[in-house]
Amino acid sequence: MASSFVKILMAPVWLVQLATGAKSFLDNPLIGSHTLNRRGLHVARVRIANAMCLWRRRRLAKAVRADWREAFDRDGFVAIPNIIPNDEFAALRDAIMGYVGDAREMQQGDAITRRMAIDPAMLQAIPALRRLLDRSDIKALQHYAASYRTTPLHYIQTIVSKIGDGGTDPQETMHADSFHASLKSWLFLNPVTLEDGPFAYVRGSHRFTPERLTWEYNRSLADPHAIDRLSARGSPRITEHELEVMHLPPLEKMAVAANTLVVADTVGFHARAPSLVGGERVEIWSYARRNPFLPWLGGDLLSLPGLAERRIGWVWALRDRFESLMGQPWKPVGRRRPADFD
Repeated sequence: MASSFVKILMAPVWLVQLATGAKSFLDNPLIGSHTLNRRGLHVARVRIANAMCLWRRRRLAKAVRADWREAFDRDGFVAIPNIIPNDEFAALRDAIMGYVGDAREMQQGDAITRRMAIDPAMLQAIPALRRLLDRSDIKALQHYAASYRTTPLHYIQTIVSKIGDGGTDPQETMHADSFHASLKSWLFLNPVTLEDGPFAYVRGSHRFTPERLTWEYNRSLADPHAIDRLSARGSPRITEHELEVMHLPPLEKMAVAANTLVVADTVGFHARAPSLVGGERVEIWSYARRNPFLPWLGGDLLSLPGLAERRIGWVWALRDRFESLMGQPWKPVGRRRPADFD
């Protein structure tokens, strides 16, 4: 009886979520409905979201450097070496590596991810970092990838690999982040070799071809209780055989030099390649994902100066306060430097 009452109360919420970026086949019975998805619900959401994304990108395209835009449109990502003049990069890297601030960590398998919010305190302490994040060419590219004029969440992120027998890092499995476009970018402060577990991407997999749509349809019919948890929650994993069926190339690992910026649409299939050696790398990591069905380009009030750089702290505090309801995988580890591990 109580379960039925909860379902009645939640029904309007579940219905409204169909017009948002909600993606979990487990948490929303409409999104996960075999009957509705057999009739095309999931694929319809994918098609509409993709059409809106392409429309928004057409309106953002003229602000993006042509060679960057062409690479992104073709491959789903763009890698830009020497994004900062070398002397400026060395000074910025030293300032970031020496900065002491509040840090949080999460362990997945045998990897630890540490994040430090790029917040007002950090921006005040490192003016060159603010200038970098305000660069119009980089912002235009990030807007294009996100398909919105929105300010990403910016972090200093450190990945520590091979920290013991912690199991398999789920980020090492090929996957898409969602059913619609989203931005992730990395400005690497260290060189990353093929042995270090570099970013890897399937070129061209950001496009919703007929083969991709067929794959999306078939995935939507899977019992969410019978597949892996991350796929069931809307971040689908994929096999090499499935790539071949979609006529896509293999996953490509990207060794990069320090001072390389990678900007990607993570609706394309990607992974963190397995690390063959222990070690750590530090990067400026940025992320943005908005409701994929909105027609306008801006309108994100939380992107306003004074608010944008405080969002991460607010989100962490909210999840700390309501951890039992919302979960909080990011655990505080005190004030640290990015690569300060005891």
